[in-house]
Amino acid sequence: MSASPSAELRAVSVIRGGRRILGPVSLRIEAGERWVVLGRNGAGKTTLLDLLGARLRPSEGTLWLLGEEVGRSDLRRLRKLIGLASAAVAKRLQPHVAAIDLVVAAADGALVPWWSHSDGEVSSAAVELLRKGGLQELMEEPWGVLSEGERQQVLLARALVGHPQMLLLDEPFAGLDLGARERLAARLGSLAEEEPELPMVLVTHHLEEIPATATHALLLQDGKVLCAGPIEEVLRPRNVSRCFGVELSVERGHDGRWSARARVR
Repeated sequence: MSASPSAELRAVSVIRGGRRILGPVSLRIEAGERWVVLGRNGAGKTTLLDLLGARLRPSEGTLWLLGEEVGRSDLRRLRKLIGLASAAVAKRLQPHVAAIDLVVAAADGALVPWWSHSDGEVSSAAVELLRKGGLQELMEEPWGVLSEGERQQVLLARALVGHPQMLLLDEPFAGLDLGARERLAARLGSLAEEEPELPMVLVTHHLEEIPATATHALLLQDGKVLCAGPIEEVLRPRNVSRCFGVELSVERGHDGRWSARARVR
């Protein structure tokens, strides 16, 4: 890992149709930091992730990713260094392709295995990642028959198989039942131990979905940063209540997991 930050936004804004949908945002993400981004629908969370994933250039400000300035670098090359799991990726996967083939193909940045030229080492890595996600018995199953929880484990394995220098997760818990949510949270927790230097940015709506290993938090409101920094400083009741527009009590359990509830009057 480089001594420079994994990502740095300096007064970055995104403007579409004359409307500022994000920014100005200034943010620095260091190696080993695991960020969670929270906010209401339309707050700008996915737009921020698009910037961090080199899939969008800022309208204003300066964006540095992995030591390179966006706008002066090959974005296609940068994207290969950043692992992404999102609904947009999931929609592009073909239902008849086996889980293991989808993960192997991702090492070459491909969606389907017949575009891939990966070797045995990549195949072994793909098997190990799916095993860690609890899919050892489902590797040959086609994408179309997997449950939502199983699909998220495949998406995570795809994001990791190329040994990324940064990991981005866009609402990976959406649509999961309680069991699948807890399995994914546990997997993300173990990942922090396996790859302690790998920076991660997780977008979510719910504090209950934050892994215990998260180190930093960012609250977005109407495209602007409401609060950002070490997680225990950010996820205070006053900040979270303001972010979501409702009076909340916020707690962190002995296991490191967070929860939020509306205050009863």
